Amino acid sequence: MRVKICGITQPHQGKTIASLGATALGFICVPSSPRYVNSEQIKAVIEQLPQQTDKIGVFANSSKEEIAQTVAETGLTGVQLHGDEFLDFCQQLRDYLPNIEIIKALRIKTADDFDRAKTYTEYVDTLLLDAYHPEQLGGTGKTLNWDMLQQFNPDCPWFLAGGLTPQNVLEALNKVKPNGIDLSSGVETAPGDKDLDKVSQLFEKLRK
Repeated sequence: MRVKICGITQPHQGKTIASLGATALGFICVPSSPRYVNSEQIKAVIEQLPQQTDKIGVFANSSKEEIAQTVAETGLTGVQLHGDEFLDFCQQLRDYLPNIEIIKALRIKTADDFDRAKTYTEYVDTLLLDAYHPEQLGGTGKTLNWDMLQQFNPDCPWFLAGGLTPQNVLEALNKVKPNGIDLSSGVETAPGDKDLDKVSQLFEKLRK
């Protein structure tokens, strides 16, 4: 199972988190976010990482040119779309960046949102389901309704996100069978400052 730790800002934390077992690290490329990092900061972290670690940039309503420029400047291996990107944009970005993983994040409010999520499966490589918040795009600490997610079985791999912590991750995985999990605020002391003890606890729990 893939384990993505998102909102990385510091090179030494990124390196340690990868060594603890994270298969992917996420970098927030949304300037309004408290976890925002620019291309130089992303590159400084990526230089510390093993080649096999996936490096995912998180964007919201950016142009495909902006996304491609950040990918070129940093060496990102994936792009996560966390805004209001529609199917045609996902298709255009796929054509624009054919060798980059494209992840579409969707904030789930009701069961109807699952049908909307499934429409993206032809256009992206991976889905990510996050909890809905009226003002924030992610990193809110709110959990999804895991019982409601038990019927979710899309035609592509998907990440479970939204309020996961070392304390609740096994409960979530007992109910839901995603291809990966994504944590941010659940392993932090403050936005963008990861708690390495919590990250270590997470991987201890997952190994059990």
